[in-house]
Amino acid sequence: MKTILIMRHGEATPMQADDAARNLTQVGHVEAEKMGIWLSKNHLPDALLVSPYIRAQQTAQGVAKNNIFKFSETTNDIVPEGKPHIAADYLETLIASHPECDSWLVVAHMPIVSYLVDQLSPGNMPIFNTGAIAVINYDEKTQRSQYMSINAPENV
Repeated sequence: MKTILIMRHGEATPMQADDAARNLTQVGHVEAEKMGIWLSKNHLPDALLVSPYIRAQQTAQGVAKNNIFKFSETTNDIVPEGKPHIAADYLETLIASHPECDSWLVVAHMPIVSYLVDQLSPGNMPIFNTGAIAVINYDEKTQRSQYMSINAPENV
């Protein structure tokens, strides 16, 4: 059994012409570090898949202060307008090709984070606060997932 942790980036600056260049606010940095501590105590992610957008990269850096990853990759499959079925297929392929990794952290954006949860565990489409993490148990043999919970910085 593997764990998939799907995280929305921390609070970011307001929308601008270049959405990919938006930075985290100070609150967003605190959210990322807080959730990194929570992860290190509860799930110990050892693999990271992150969007190339600045705010997702900054969130992953904040989380990484308290976690060590055996595998890390940046992918365009999990940008806001990404296709959830492609992202889920790619994630499942990575999980199969990296058996040494038991817990996978995906740092991305709304709406793909909600759609990805539903793609992996149909019927579950949580709304993510900034910095929130959905926990999914994934059986790599059957390729079936079970949505477990969502955890937000203000609740951990």
